[in-house]
Amino acid sequence: MQDQNYALEGSLAEQGDVSRVLRNTYGLLAITLAFSGLVAFVAQQMNVRYPNIFVVLIGFYGLFFLTAKLRNSSWGLLSTFALTGFMGYTLGPILNRYLGMANGGEVIGTAMAMTALVFFGLSAYVLTTRKDMSFLAGFIIAGFFVLIGAMVAGIFFNIPGLQLAISAGFVLFASASILFQTSAIIHGGERNYIMATISLYVSIYNLFVSLLQLVGAFSGDD
Repeated sequence: MQDQNYALEGSLAEQGDVSRVLRNTYGLLAITLAFSGLVAFVAQQMNVRYPNIFVVLIGFYGLFFLTAKLRNSSWGLLSTFALTGFMGYTLGPILNRYLGMANGGEVIGTAMAMTALVFFGLSAYVLTTRKDMSFLAGFIIAGFFVLIGAMVAGIFFNIPGLQLAISAGFVLFASASILFQTSAIIHGGERNYIMATISLYVSIYNLFVSLLQLVGAFSGDD
């Protein structure tokens, strides 16, 4: 009987941890998305130029690993806003590019709506079914290296349709990452809400930018 009580208490404690991580993750995610959107708007209004690709890579990976290192301290929150703010800054010039098109506003709105639909749909699926998506780990790792290889090939070779294929690949990659990360939270694989937040944020960012390129291409403006 005592063992059953301990098991029940352990289960309730675990459910409490999951609820806390979910609440903190989605709360911080909402704030960082709003902050990133504000920075993107300011960058778009100021008509800033897109940073050099090496600046983007160093800035992103540098801030990402810094956040991972500081994830258990209050400095991790500051680093999280630095990362998401930087990504918002890079989004400003991208938005300006599409706003310069005839139906750019419609393209951006469609990509934004599709991003929200995919994110909330995938999150709701995992949260309601509580399926374990850990089997996607191999696909995500393989997909990462395939996409990196395709991007490198795109730099050196002019392959028709490669950019669209990469964008489509990033949509699948980001969707799998959302499923995997959400599942990791509810099944105990992720207990740090800062890491969960930046993982979901990066997936949403990649999803939006990729859908933006696909929608723009199929609308005849890209």
